[in-house]
Amino acid sequence: MIRGRRMVRRFDPDRPVADRVVWECVAHATRAPSAGFTQGWDFVVLTDSADRSGFWSAASATVIAAEPQPSGSTSPWAPPGNPAPATATPWLAGVAAAPVLIVCCSHPDAYLDRYAEPDKGWVDRDPARWPIPYWDVDTGMAALLALLTATDRGLGGLFFGVPATRHDAVRAALEIPADRRLVGVVAIGYALPGPSSPSLRRGRRGPDRVAHSGRFGRPLTAPEPPAAPA
Repeated sequence: MIRGRRMVRRFDPDRPVADRVVWECVAHATRAPSAGFTQGWDFVVLTDSADRSGFWSAASATVIAAEPQPSGSTSPWAPPGNPAPATATPWLAGVAAAPVLIVCCSHPDAYLDRYAEPDKGWVDRDPARWPIPYWDVDTGMAALLALLTATDRGLGGLFFGVPATRHDAVRAALEIPADRRLVGVVAIGYALPGPSSPSLRRGRRGPDRVAHSGRFGRPLTAPEPPAAPA
């Protein structure tokens, strides 16, 4: 399952995802670890076409056209030189065909409240105590479990972010409270063939390049393969 997971950017709009599978993706997401067992996440699940259209309009200020216009832009959201295009880029049109979107939100205040409780004692609720925003980290881990569940069920998935300038519009469209952060969106559906991302040319950095043994810069070596049975 893990080796088979990849980011899909083209989905079949004519193959719906079973409600049971959508539920499993969200249910498994709630099994992610979270600091203080806070579970400070929310998931807005969009399976209705009108709801998805509302999300895309808010997220991109773009009309999703049946025939996407070619684009040389480095941004998948908009063709170059046009901040509010009339038609979608190929990336946007392909992803917008996904029949399921799961908008993943984090809730920072839930963590500040949790760590103000007696067993933690951070009664000042100061965000500066946190070395990194664990509310976003935990929600990202939850999103990965949803992606892995989709892969395990024979579906394709993609995790993508909403442009920062569109967060308020998306919150308004989906009635998401202002105290929630939009960490990202999981798109799920049946994959269609499409070109591979050019980023894959960078190659995968294996354990021998990213894992360090005892000290940074000392590569972790792979174990010897097990001996063949006598």
